Order: sequence, then structure tokens, then C-alpha cells
Amino acid sequence: MLSLEVLLLCAIAGFQLLISADGDPMIEVFKWKQLDFYNRGDGYKDLWSRICIPDVYNYRKCLVSSNSGASSFIRYNNVPQGVTHFRGRLFVTVPRRQPGIPSTLNYIDLAKDGWSQSPHLRAYPNLAVNQYNASEQNLVSVYRTSVDVCGRLWFVDTGMLEFPNNRQQIRRPSIWVIDLANDRLLKRFEIPLRIVEIGRGLASITVDVTTRRCDDAYAYIPDLVNRRLHVYHLRSDRIWSFEHSFFNFDPLSDDLNIGGQTFRWDDGIFSATLGAYNPDGSRDVYFHPMASTNEFVVSNTVLQQEFNAARSDHGDDFRRLGTRGPSTQSTMHKYDPRTGVIFFAEVQKSGVGCWKTSKPFSTENHGSVYSNSSEMIYPSDLTIDEEGYIWVMSNSMPIFVYSQLDVEKYNFRIWRQSTLLAKRGTVCE
Repeated sequence: MLSLEVLLLCAIAGFQLLISADGDPMIEVFKWKQLDFYNRGDGYKDLWSRICIPDVYNYRKCLVSSNSGASSFIRYNNVPQGVTHFRGRLFVTVPRRQPGIPSTLNYIDLAKDGWSQSPHLRAYPNLAVNQYNASEQNLVSVYRTSVDVCGRLWFVDTGMLEFPNNRQQIRRPSIWVIDLANDRLLKRFEIPLRIVEIGRGLASITVDVTTRRCDDAYAYIPDLVNRRLHVYHLRSDRIWSFEHSFFNFDPLSDDLNIGGQTFRWDDGIFSATLGAYNPDGSRDVYFHPMASTNEFVVSNTVLQQEFNAARSDHGDDFRRLGTRGPSTQSTMHKYDPRTGVIFFAEVQKSGVGCWKTSKPFSTENHGSVYSNSSEMIYPSDLTIDEEGYIWVMSNSMPIFVYSQLDVEKYNFRIWRQSTLLAKRGTVCE
């Protein structure tokens, strides 16, 4: 009898390529000209017409209502951002940066829809939870997700509609934890005003936990706007923030040229990933701003002590490892325990880079796994699942923001490859 994994692989269009040991470094799995959904939210049109413009001093009080041109579904405005795989479900996020987005948190059922080149998205955990105007505790906008070793889905809901020239913080940003065994919400923690005023910039989350102590989880949340690193402790239900100059963008690396668009972004700390366990049980936390080619590191033992966040001088706790090299600005990165390699989603190179953590951090030891300037335009997310597969989302974001997407061409893609094959033939072997 075939295993579930084999059945899932066979169900996905194009996945036969993955069986070949000599396949490309990254294999295109899905691609869309424009996104579509199984349920576009047509039954919620009345709710969508009542956009709340909040009182900035009371996020639960509306000063005035406006239809803001919102609609249940505007196909062009739906741009995917994050991708995470867990046991046959591929979670895809669509932040509400424009009106007309029916659900911000979605998934692809690989067994049911993996055969399609451009599968429709299913709202997760359902469409009702994604209708932010239906309840104070429904989802507003999610950028990226993370699955921990305890089988839980973590993410930050920014609570913000980032419509151009009309950003609206309609709810306090919040941390969500969902049990993927039954799709039930385990925890929703509202981030207090003393930590962040608005949710803009809370674009990723990294979870530090072991299977033996699932209740003792720490979540590291980079804040690319305020240039801080927030730490949330599940058991104590507390959150604190670190400030450091290493969280700032590099003014020598903020000029970008992606997808034919030239622009300048000043995104600060963007991604954090956990390294291998040290003999004392600690782990290094690697991090970087997006507008930078530098990589930095701090021990998780430093981050997990709330009193450390109040220190004005952190001494040598935070260290600069070095530079990855020219044009290596990265959104997300992820450590793979099977290979000891960190993989980087590199926006300027339209590809995936790598560094083997057992080697000195240097430009010479930074490898290129894959690069495709015409198809992997702006790799917005990179995750690694429990089976040792890299998943990458590329979404042509700079073209969407500064120009116009050609809806007759494929604009959004999801890529996949095993970490063992991805590092093959690079300096990360």
C-alpha cells in the first residue's frame, strides 16, 4: 500500500519531477496569473460595505463608517505573501493591503486540489473567522505563518487594513495559536499598546519550543517598522521587546532593483531563525533586516529573560556575523537541522541562497541554490517543513506596488525542493 506522502506527491501536478534526484534546485509546484477562492465571501457583502474607521484611542470604537469602495472580491488585489506546509495542507496568506480580499488566511488541500496548476484557495479555519467586520476577534490581516514541533500554527494578525493612503488599525494586533490536529484556536493574545502602537511591520513569527514542553513556548516577532524584536512567552502570557542598532536597515543596501522596478525600502529586522541546539541546550537566533546584506546572531537565553530587554547596554550579547555579499538582501530565512544549512529567500537575486553553519560566515561561504529573474520575482517567504522540504512563495510584489501586473502572465508561484537536493553542488555541501 502506498504511503500518504507518496499519494500526496502523485496528486500534485508536476510533482513527478521531484522524484528525480537530478531535478532542478527548486521545482515550481503551483502558479497563478491571479488568485481565486472556493468561497469569495459573496454572503458577506453587507459586512464588507461597513468598513470601520476607528478611534485611535479606542480600537473597538468606530468614529465613522465608510464603504471605502470595498467589495467581497476584487481578483486583482489578491497577492499571496506566505507559504507553510504541514501534513498535506499548504497554508497561504493574503494580507489585506487592498480592498476585496475575501480571506487573509487560507490553505490548499494537496490531496484534493494538488492536481491543479492554479488551485483555488480555501479559507482557514473557515470563511467566517476571516470576516473581520463580523466579530472583534476575527482575522484582519496575516502576512506569514509558522508551524511548531507541537503541531500548532502560529501567526500574527496585524489588525490593520493597509489600503493605500487609507491605513486603518481596526483592531489591536494579536498573536494566534491554532491546534492543527483539530483546527481549534488555543490562544489569541492581544499585543498591548505599550509594545506596538499599530500592527504594521509585524510580518513574521518564529517559535522556540520543544515537544517535551509545548506549554513553555517562546515566539520571536521581528518588527520591521519600529526596528524591535518582540518576545512572547506562552506559559506566562507575557510579551517584551528588545531594541538594538542591529535591527536597523543598512542605508548602503536599501536601493533595490527587482522585476524591472527600481525603488528604495527601509525595512528593518525582518526574519529570525533558530540554529542547532548547543551542548547546554541553548540555541542561537540568527536574524537580519531586509534592507541589509548583514547577518546577526543572539542566544535564545538572552531573549528569554524579560529583564534583559530593559537593559540600555547589551554588551556583546548581539553579534554581527558578517555580510552575505552583494545583492543578497533577504526576506525570510530558515535553518534546516538535517543539513545544518540556513536557506535565504533573496529578493535582489530572485532566488534562494544558503550558508552551512559549520563554516565561517563569509561571502565565499554563501552559496546560490537557485536564481530566476523572470519567474522567481520577489521571493516573499521561505519555510521548511517537518519532512525536510523547502517551500518558497514568489509574488511579484514590486511590480504590483510600483507598476501593474500583467494578468495574462503568471505572477505568483510556489516552489519546493528537499534540503538535501537544494544544497547539492553549492558551497553549502
